[in-house]
Parts: sequence; structure tokens; C-alpha cells
Amino acid sequence: MAYHLFINDHIYDLDWESALPLLSEQRHEQALKFKHDLGRRTSVAAYLLLREALQKVYGITDKPIFEYGEHGKPFIIGHPDIHFNLSHCKEAVICAVSNRPIGVDVESVREYKESLARYSMNETELQQILSAPRPDIAFTRLWTMKEAQAKMTGKGINNHFKDLLVQPSQIITVESEDQRYVYSICQSV
Repeated sequence: MAYHLFINDHIYDLDWESALPLLSEQRHEQALKFKHDLGRRTSVAAYLLLREALQKVYGITDKPIFEYGEHGKPFIIGHPDIHFNLSHCKEAVICAVSNRPIGVDVESVREYKESLARYSMNETELQQILSAPRPDIAFTRLWTMKEAQAKMTGKGINNHFKDLLVQPSQIITVESEDQRYVYSICQSV
């Protein structure tokens, strides 16, 4: 089975306070731990996307409860066969579900900073960024590819991020039409 992708890039339209009853008690507590509106908003929106995905793809209407792997990757209690991943930025939230390990990352396109690129990218990737017409988008594209791959494996970002081998055949990357954000999906083969 292929993955199923759900995106909400109208997160500021969400009345997150009214949506709190739709969350599990676990997620409700997590959402309220955020000090700022954006954190609460994206936490609620991501969970609602997961609920939508589970209902549409698997017919599951229960509020999912999470457990976490060694490096913090969540899984749904009672559904070990369902793989999912969530990501959010100030522009959008994204959810992917699949029957195979999957990772997603969404990032806002921000001002390009060469120091961050040199810290996080290898020489080949730096050349791709520097030769691109829009280095900010090229950097964000590569960053989301690496992070999606790291999230798929469940190991997260570590000290080897610069050397993380990105296998483009496993990764799909998309820019939003208005170029406000970029997202990548990585699925095991």
C-alpha cells in the first residue's frame, strides 16, 4: 500500500480551543503544555489530521493514544501495523499514514543562512544550494528530505545529520504553490 497524506495549511482558521474535546486526554495535555498559541494550534491541528487519516483510511474512529519508541517516535497503541508521522511549521501541518515505516517533514521557507547550511549539509548538497536560483528553497528542500528520512527510521536528528545519506528514490519533496513551505515524505521500500 502507498502512503496517504493529509495537509492543513489553513491552521489559523482552526478554533483550537473548541477542538480540544476531539483530542485524547493525552494529546489535550500535550497541547496545553505549549506556552504560545502557535504551538497549541499546530499540536491540535496535527492530531486532528491523524484522526481524519485514521478514519478515512482505516475506519478507526477512536481517539488514538500514543506510546513512544527509544528515540521518541510515536506509535498508536493497539495498531502496530499502522505507521504514521506528523510534522508542522508556522505555515502548515502534515500527516502521513501507511502500512510501512514513513517519515514526513514540513518547514517554512526562511531566509537562507550559509552558516546553518555549512553546519548541516555536505559539500555536494552545499553546491546544489549555492547553484540554485533560490538557495532558501533549495536548503529547505534538502533539510526536509534529511529530516523525513531520519523520522522514518525513528532515530531522529543526531550528530550525523550532515552525513545523512538521502536516497531520492524513497523521498518525494513538494513546494507549496505560494512557496511559503516545503515538505518531504520518506517511506521505506
